[in-house]
Amino acid sequence: MPKIFQKSEAFFDTFERKPGFQKTTHYCPGCGHGTLNKIIADQVAELGIQDQTIYVGPVGCGVFIYYYFESASVSAAHGRASAVATGVSRSNPDGIVVSYQGDGDLAAIGTGNAIHAANRGENMIVFFVNNNLYGMTGGQLAPTTLLGQKTTTSPYGRSKSNDGFPLLVAEMIAGLEAPTLVARVGVNNPRNIRQAVKVIKRGLEIQRDKKGYVFIEVLSQCPTNWKKDPEQACEWIDDVVSKQYPIGVLKDLADEQGPQERPRKEADFAAVAKLLGLDAEEKTVDKELILPYEEMRFKFAGFGGQGVLSLGMMVAQMSMQYNLEVTWLPSYGPEMRGGVANSSVVAGKNPISTPVVDAPNVLVALNRPSLEKFGPLVPKDGLIIYNSSLIDQIPADLKGKVHALPATDLATAAGTAKAANVVVLGFIARLTGIFELAELEAFLRKTFNKPALLEINLKAVSSGWDAAGTI
Repeated sequence: MPKIFQKSEAFFDTFERKPGFQKTTHYCPGCGHGTLNKIIADQVAELGIQDQTIYVGPVGCGVFIYYYFESASVSAAHGRASAVATGVSRSNPDGIVVSYQGDGDLAAIGTGNAIHAANRGENMIVFFVNNNLYGMTGGQLAPTTLLGQKTTTSPYGRSKSNDGFPLLVAEMIAGLEAPTLVARVGVNNPRNIRQAVKVIKRGLEIQRDKKGYVFIEVLSQCPTNWKKDPEQACEWIDDVVSKQYPIGVLKDLADEQGPQERPRKEADFAAVAKLLGLDAEEKTVDKELILPYEEMRFKFAGFGGQGVLSLGMMVAQMSMQYNLEVTWLPSYGPEMRGGVANSSVVAGKNPISTPVVDAPNVLVALNRPSLEKFGPLVPKDGLIIYNSSLIDQIPADLKGKVHALPATDLATAAGTAKAANVVVLGFIARLTGIFELAELEAFLRKTFNKPALLEINLKAVSSGWDAAGTI
């Protein structure tokens, strides 16, 4: 099979995505993202830089690139990929940093981040995928939408008087002094793809040689939102889009540019701790902690306002008193499009490979959607604690050991339903044996300054502790 039709060596062999494994990407048929991903992966493999490459993914159609490229990856908030890539580049000067962004992501909310990263000449390569609209969210007007082009938010076509002119981002970047290479390519036909391969390879070589900032705008077809079949979409780029956004190299200073060195200074952690008031003299709990699992993987889940994020934070902070390796990762329901708010805590005596908790060995579910979503993920030797004050039905497919805790009722009896998370803290501490009641009380005294609030939380943690003692 010709190499052009083979999966790149820089891709994972299988793409692990819910609900299982698959061989294809999530992109719509005919979309240009898949072709661009293939070109990047092929050139990374050909240049032998796969182990050095770090991808920074956007919010948008390219959000799942970490499922495809078998290299280090970082996810960024909407529009912030260039800013995150700056931090990644400066903290990993030997890395080859790829910021992969769409036109809604970079040219709208992320314009400031992108422009200033370019103006500083950061060592990174930015792929700016321009399909003239917001692709992932339904085809709304973007800064790159063409005059007269209809979108879901410009049903009569883009108007210069109402919406302004299409934004020529590559030309803006090329006008800055610092960028080394600025180009615009297309991935809609063999001729443009051949040119794109050459430009992308040169851009990656510039990153390999640490010669500064590279910006490559990619004209990408979007058959779904353009309401065209793939062939028509490819032709539309040649006939219409490229007239507004001409393909070509706008700036190339690579041959005259030297390496951009930004030496990284090692952090003096003792000095940082002193500045933060966390001097080494601060006492930690003088006790050998015996964990019920080699690595504690907690998932605390519920609706917003139930304190699941602060519960995770309390467990993480107390674990740090034992000098354990600890991570805390929050996830907010609204950002998950209808999901539940939750926090993940990993604690153990060995370095932690990931803060993501896919299979919790301790699950706390404060509402029914949380139990239904995360309960089946708990293994047979795991613990499931659910809020029986609010949950009256238990999924049939649970494998872990299930414990009912009327957390809301106990918290209300202590003084406020808002203390349900502290009830849980006392319950799981005794159930797992990781903390003593006196240690919990000492922690709460440091946490709550108001006497009335402290009293309620001391009652709540004691009630949770006592409830675990009845098991």
